[in-house]
Amino acid sequence: MKLQPEALAQEGFVLMDELEHQDLMPFIQQYIKRKTQATILYYAVNILMMGLAVGLLIRFGKTGFADAFAHFAYGIGLSFLLIPLHEYIHALAYKYVGAVHTSYDANLRKLYFMAIADQFVANRKEFRIVALAPFLVITAILTMLLFLVPGVWMVTVASAMLTHTSMCSGDFGLLSYFDVHRDKEMVTYDDKAAGRSYFYAK
Repeated sequence: MKLQPEALAQEGFVLMDELEHQDLMPFIQQYIKRKTQATILYYAVNILMMGLAVGLLIRFGKTGFADAFAHFAYGIGLSFLLIPLHEYIHALAYKYVGAVHTSYDANLRKLYFMAIADQFVANRKEFRIVALAPFLVITAILTMLLFLVPGVWMVTVASAMLTHTSMCSGDFGLLSYFDVHRDKEMVTYDDKAAGRSYFYAK
């Protein structure tokens, strides 16, 4: 969106909320619990992934449960290795919609990570692209892998899909925030120096 943060008030936008980057989870938890299009999709996909992972675990567990469970654990570990790729895709998506300055932030104690587009004002459509890009790309890659890996390694891939999907709660929580305010024209931008994101509406 070709609009600078300092011009938002002149365009009739009013500050709705501020989000501290180092205190992300209370905000996310508030909106991931709301019944919105974003949360319905999030929980539906999680249920689907759970069914797939558990089904494959049972299937291959019949011939060796310890081995199947070990591969399930491998998938959880793989999902953590996917975090840098997840955030990099966020940054690429930000650049795709027009952001120039992108960077990353993390809270290792609370185990969450985020890509930041400093001072870039994103509208609802642009933010949806940024928020969904890692989920869609990584899920597509893992789905293809599911049909390529041999035998019990399918459990690993399915476990990674389930864990990665559950770890997308921050993205879907923010999308849910936009859904809650779907009657308004919403924009958001990050302030790297302040460590905050701002949400404006009109």
